[in-house]
Amino acid sequence: MKKTTVKYPYLTEDVEIYERENGHKIVIAHKEGELVNVSTWVKTGSINEDDTNNGISHFLEHLMFKGTHKHKAGYFDKTLEAKGAIVNAATWKDYTFYYVTLPKGPQDCDLNLAIELHADMMLDPVLPEDEIGAPFDLNNPKVTDKRERHVVIEEIRMRKDQNWTKVYNACNFNMYKKHPYKRDVIGTPEIISRVTRDEIMNYYKTFYTPENMTTIIVGDFDKEKILEKVEKEFDFKGRENTPKRVNEIDTPTDHTIVVENQGKSNTSYLMVGFLGPKANQLKENIELDIISIILGESTSSRLYQNLIEKQPEPIFNMANAEHYQFKDGNNFFVQANFKPEKRDKAIELVKKEIENLLTNKITEEELGKAKKKTKSRFAYAAETVSEIGETIGYYMTVCEDLKLIENYLKAVEAITVDDLENTIRKYLNLNNAVISILEPEY
Repeated sequence: MKKTTVKYPYLTEDVEIYERENGHKIVIAHKEGELVNVSTWVKTGSINEDDTNNGISHFLEHLMFKGTHKHKAGYFDKTLEAKGAIVNAATWKDYTFYYVTLPKGPQDCDLNLAIELHADMMLDPVLPEDEIGAPFDLNNPKVTDKRERHVVIEEIRMRKDQNWTKVYNACNFNMYKKHPYKRDVIGTPEIISRVTRDEIMNYYKTFYTPENMTTIIVGDFDKEKILEKVEKEFDFKGRENTPKRVNEIDTPTDHTIVVENQGKSNTSYLMVGFLGPKANQLKENIELDIISIILGESTSSRLYQNLIEKQPEPIFNMANAEHYQFKDGNNFFVQANFKPEKRDKAIELVKKEIENLLTNKITEEELGKAKKKTKSRFAYAAETVSEIGETIGYYMTVCEDLKLIENYLKAVEAITVDDLENTIRKYLNLNNAVISILEPEY
């Protein structure tokens, strides 16, 4: 195995990365305490989907807990939860990950058990037909089967009814021309109702390959023994890697796109979206994080102060900014919820705040406060085994380079007001924005 080490800020020992011949990566991180975190991150999510199978990554995540050839559905959860474990999983655009956080037990016995069961689930899911539920016609009201297929469809329907989801999906869809990021990760009822077990299993075999998987163990344990245990349990039995899928990366729109929809609401919603740099472009990513804090995070931010606190008459209920990071290019969003009758004024004021990032220059005081918040957030993420596992998973899977974390704090400290202005000019031009508006139905 090829071994590399990374100096992870706030941890007392270097993080060890082992890359096996088959491409499977094992990461060992030391954190004092009784709790341990076991996770595997898979480099697949909606980035590997198309119009025929959108939502399959999320559906598969649900089905991975439905038993293996060794253990029936429910055994994994019940056994580990009886040991005090938190067991869960998540699917997003670039990844799907599965994790267990639990007390390690005497002589690491419960950690060893967690690794055994976790590896079994990751490598040998049965995806039983009786757990999936038979494909069905959405228009047939007589279907009463309440299997996992129906659980996921109900989850989709509940999300679709959320106004912020509608605003985000419309904005997100129009920010891309071809890239799979344009689709909603959770998929559609039409696809989930008809996708077959064979299609799901083929997707599993295509993307749950050694090269696509990183297994991370965080805690205080005998590193050599645990490394051997992970190697032994993650026996891929010659499973082959499949060719990497490369997506064409979209360029931002060259004119402002405005998308308008209506929904069941008493207020109006606004989202302004921009395409940003790739997740592994550390400096620009930190700069956009800092800009997001200055512009729209907390009651001291510009959006809150100027649009809510200091307005002569109430227009906005909320206004903030967010920065989402993805492998093939990030998203920066400005969001607001406002009174419908003040629509034109509200849109004008939000646009003005974005433009003011350059015309009303960011001050050294604003930069200093945002840096302090960024560094404290980074430190907080090194306090628990689960946060450390998640941060490592993100850097290994989305950025594809954990070494970036070594330079994070220095990169934050080195950022200047001029750097922020250059990044604003590059990424936050309203001519490159998609504006999504949701208004009440009349």
